[in-house]
Amino acid sequence: MQQPIVGYHLDEFGDWVADLQCGHGQHVRHQPPMTNRPWVLTEEGRGQHLGESLNCKKCDEASGSTLKS
Repeated sequence: MQQPIVGYHLDEFGDWVADLQCGHGQHVRHQPPMTNRPWVLTEEGRGQHLGESLNCKKCDEASGSTLKS
C-alpha cells in the first residue's frame, strides 16, 4: 500500500528511516550498487522527497490478514 513520507529519523544503527503517514517506518538506505539513494545523505535531499510515496509492506500485510479473516 502506497504511503507518503512525512518525516525521517535515524535508527539505532545510524541508518535513515522514512516515517510514513500510516505510522510505519521504512529504511531508505544508500547502499550502492544495490540501493542508490544519495539524496538520503543530506537534509536537503531528504526534504525534497517529503510527500513521495513508498510501498508500506506492513500495511500490505495488515490488509492481507484482514481479507483472510
